[in-house]
Amino acid sequence: MRASLLAALLCWLVAAFAPMAGAQVAVPQLTGRVVDQTGTLTPEATARLEQKLKDFEARKGSQIAVLLVPTTQPEAIEQFAIRVAEAWKIGRKKVDDGAILLVAKNDRKLRIEVGYGLEGALNDVTAKRIIDEIITPRFKNSDFSGGIEAGVDRMIGVIDGEKLPAPEPQHEWAAPESFDQLSGWAIPLLFGTLFVNGFLQPMLGRTAASALTGGLIAIAAWAFGLVWFLALLAGLAAFVLTLVMDLFGGGAMPPGRRGGGSSGGSWSSGGSSWSSGSSSSSGGFSGGGGSFGGGGASGSW
Repeated sequence: MRASLLAALLCWLVAAFAPMAGAQVAVPQLTGRVVDQTGTLTPEATARLEQKLKDFEARKGSQIAVLLVPTTQPEAIEQFAIRVAEAWKIGRKKVDDGAILLVAKNDRKLRIEVGYGLEGALNDVTAKRIIDEIITPRFKNSDFSGGIEAGVDRMIGVIDGEKLPAPEPQHEWAAPESFDQLSGWAIPLLFGTLFVNGFLQPMLGRTAASALTGGLIAIAAWAFGLVWFLALLAGLAAFVLTLVMDLFGGGAMPPGRRGGGSSGGSWSSGGSSWSSGSSSSSGGFSGGGGSFGGGGASGSW
């Protein structure tokens, strides 16, 4: 009887708390240096911030990102901010010189999350003063754009005083860590390659099906946010591998289809963290692999 009652109680607890555990706000995908899910910033303000942060990164090497969300509830802004930091990886790998300005507009809360490498200059006290003395006075007057821009300016000024490694020259066709991100879409696009090629091959033949498959994969990779050079590389890899694998008789057909040829292969494609859920996009931008440990400060208005 006790065991039955205990089992029933555990089941009830799981049923009661599971919805709460799953109610966390999803981390927005990284679409640019400024991600505004609230529609607060005007296109002009967003463009100014984007350019300012881009120029700062090119000059200093550090990355700063701005995120506006309606709410982080039921999660505290500190917990949500560290989840964002871990997902976005703002700042350079092993330098950890990234910072995120997070605003939860409906909650009337904000936070500056600071990477390990900036905790000496942009320490907790400094971050708190930027929030209390620069940002929140403007927020109280509903000047959100002015508060964010002034806060970003002060963050840049503080980070400029920190001695950091010089930024490495960047190629226009490849964002930092782009090749590391290729693994993210490997499995879904591999199966997509096999499915599309297997569907097309009975109608078009081996060579034509492989060529069309490669083109479709390149378009899909580009549509998911991969830079054009890597999207073309992904399409070429899909074409070559489906063609070569078919010569060896390997591959797979879509469920319910049988044919004389099949396709196979293994290649990697991946997306930068792009989404359509934000108002800003800066093609080619991604986090550089920076780490965060919870440093920073929070405030409200």
